[in-house]
Parts: sequence; structure tokens; C-alpha cells
Amino acid sequence: MERRDFLKASAIGAAGLMVPAGMLRGATPAAPAAKSARKAASDKIHLGFIGLGQQAMYLLQGFMSMDDVRVVAGCDVYDIKRNRFERRVKDYYGKKGEKKVKVDLYEDYQDLLARPDIDAVVIATPDHQHAVIAIAACKAGKDVYLEKPLTLTIYEGQQLVKAVRKYNRILQVGSQQRSSEEFIHAANLAREGELGTIRKIKVYVGRNNVNPDSPAPAPNNLPRMDVPAGLNWDKWLGPLPTSVHYHSDFDPIITETQDEQLWGAWRWYKVSGGGLMTDWGAHMFDVAQWALGKDLSGPVEVIPPGYSFYDHLTYRYDNGVIVSEEPFDGSTPGVQIYGDEGWIKVSRGKFEASDKKFDMAAAAGDDSVPYETKVGHHRAFIEAVKSRIDPNVPVEVGHSSCTVCNLGNIAMELGRPVVWNPIVQKFMHDPEATKLLHYDYRPGYSLDV
Repeated sequence: MERRDFLKASAIGAAGLMVPAGMLRGATPAAPAAKSARKAASDKIHLGFIGLGQQAMYLLQGFMSMDDVRVVAGCDVYDIKRNRFERRVKDYYGKKGEKKVKVDLYEDYQDLLARPDIDAVVIATPDHQHAVIAIAACKAGKDVYLEKPLTLTIYEGQQLVKAVRKYNRILQVGSQQRSSEEFIHAANLAREGELGTIRKIKVYVGRNNVNPDSPAPAPNNLPRMDVPAGLNWDKWLGPLPTSVHYHSDFDPIITETQDEQLWGAWRWYKVSGGGLMTDWGAHMFDVAQWALGKDLSGPVEVIPPGYSFYDHLTYRYDNGVIVSEEPFDGSTPGVQIYGDEGWIKVSRGKFEASDKKFDMAAAAGDDSVPYETKVGHHRAFIEAVKSRIDPNVPVEVGHSSCTVCNLGNIAMELGRPVVWNPIVQKFMHDPEATKLLHYDYRPGYSLDV
């Protein structure tokens, strides 16, 4: 697409940028996705939600606002979150004049997936459940909106790619920045050569008080706490070992009158997340890969900070570009791209450039609208479900970006460089690194596709 066409897509209310898989640079054309198993008489897409925490509440607000979408069911292992979900769905449709609003609740996601009237699912569980549930959804004939990062491990991502294509499903990754005007503009400036030859990209993913000196995940050293009433901890663990004990960081306690006061900190610990590398990194490294035209590829070498003369986590690409994880504009996560003809900086709702000729043609959007509730990216998923054409962040792109983040974590864990072949997705002659591509699931869980 020409840049002017991209800029026509607003971050709010856009129909979405629909890109057939074969049009992605370097992509192998995929078979057309199968038709949805059910055609509602009303032509509404029937949605079920799996994982009903804070992020799901943002997604719920966006999807319910669409006239051609109907939210019919929700699933969570914590009863109070199920009750909150039911209340919000009924309140929303009730305010639109409906007198009897029906929404079904489940503790086990398999029960929701067994519903023949559900066309698609929104998965917003902790990362360690993403692959297992998304693969099960594909097998059940459901299309999937999956929160980023795509998966917890690289091997999980490889298996999920196979499942999406084997069962001809639509999968959209929740990388909302792909549908935001400021990031579309930045990526296209780089891809169209307006900045000249790209030499270096700085990516900053932030720091937190759990691991203030590194974006990598922290070890699980949390003290044991009593499991709150109504939380099925065994189902929360999913494929994780039963030796992992409950702490409120993993699933924040809420009440009937008070939502979570913080994001679930399961993402900061290695056992269930990838730290800021896969949290904000799934957004910002995704933009770097997009700008470089490396959506379906990746780096060839990853060097951890502190190794030799490297002060920052550093990625080398086969075209000579260097991508480093380091701050460049205070503490705000973002991306700065350096080319022979100038530089640009982009973060949420903000765009700067070394020359006015790179400025955006229009504002980034209405800053009064919370970023997570902007519906352009969600709309892209619904349009993909209807058209059976891959959305703007299909499974292969989500997997490629997630792999970059996980490669950084692996290099930092080993404390030495790793050499990666992005074509065959393997470490080169490195059995120690290869072991970190995945972990052993507990009995009863598998990634069979």
C-alpha cells in the first residue's frame, strides 16, 4: 500500500488494514482461511472471552461497541471476575434497551469452546496459557483475537503458527500499535526509504521495581499466600508445575466494588511471563521489525548487556542493522530509527523527527480516548473474520516479534551471545540455548497440533 493509503486509516473507528498473508514481505502465501462454522441470522459475530482480567475489560469495551458483534460468553478461573464480566455485559446491553440479556459464564475454557454458536474468542489470559488455549480454539473451529505477546516460549509460537494454518483460522495478535497512525507513519517512512539506509534502531521497553536494572523477567521468589476463595489455582497454573504457589502478584484480588489496582504482575516473573522484554517489547520490538521489513525474519546474533564492550542488549541483523534496547527519551517506551537521511522517534501518541519533511500529515488521534480502548485494531479482527483474509498482525508476524523478545531473554539468561538462524528458527550449534526454547509441561497438557 502507498503511504497515503495507510494514513487514511484512523486509530479510532478504522475499518482496519487488511493484508493477505502472501502480501507480507517474504511471506509464503497461505491457503484461504476456512469459512466460519456458524452464520448467525443477524450476521453478528458471536464472541466469547477467555481470561477476564483488567486487559479483558478494555477489550470488552471495544468489541461491545460494534453493532455487528455480540458478546455471549466469558470464562475465567476466578469467580469474582466472571461476575464482573457478566455485570458489565448485561449493563451495556441493558442500557441499549434490551430487557433480558443472556451471557453465559464458564470456569473451564473447553466448555466455552464447545459452544457451536460462538464464532471467535478473545484470549486475554496470562502468557503461559496463550498457546494451549489458542491451539484448542483453532481445533474447535474458532477464530482468535490473542493478546500479545503471542506465546510464553518460542516453541509454543512455532506450534501455534502450525495450528492456525492447519485449521484455516483467523488469528489477530493484540499489537494495537499496528493500527495506530503514528506507528504506521513511522514504519512506512523507514520501509519506503525516506530515511535513507537504516543503520541503527533504539528500542526502549522500560523498567519496573520488580527487576529495576533489567527488562528481563525476575525469578519467582515470591512468598506463599493463601489462595483467595473463588480462585481455581490449579486451572490458573495450566501447564505450569504445581510447585508454583499462589501470590497476589499473579492474580490480583478484586472485590465486587473495586477492580484491580495494578496490572497482573505474573508478567514480571520468569515462570509465567517474559518481563518487560515481552510486555512492552512485544509492542516496541514489533515496530522495529516492521520498520526493517523483517516481519517474518529476525536477527542473526543477540548480545547481552555487559558482555565485552556492549552496554546494552544488542541485536545484529543480516543486513548490518543494529537494534539495541536502551533508553533514548526518558522513561517512555518507544522506538528511535536512524537513517542516512535523518531520524524519527515514535511512542504512543507522539511522533518526532529530525526534519519537518518527515512530520505526519495528521494528528495521531484523540488523546482523551484511553489507548487500550481504541477500536481500530479490534475492528481489523472483525473484518478479517468476515472476509477470511488475514488481519494486519497475523500469527506469523506475532510469532516473529515475540521470538525477538524471547531471544533477548535467552541471551541475558546465558550471559553470552547467541547465534540464531531466523529462516529455520534454530540456534546454531548451541544445545544450551536450544534447551531454553521451551519447558516441560506438567502431565495432562501438550501442544499437539
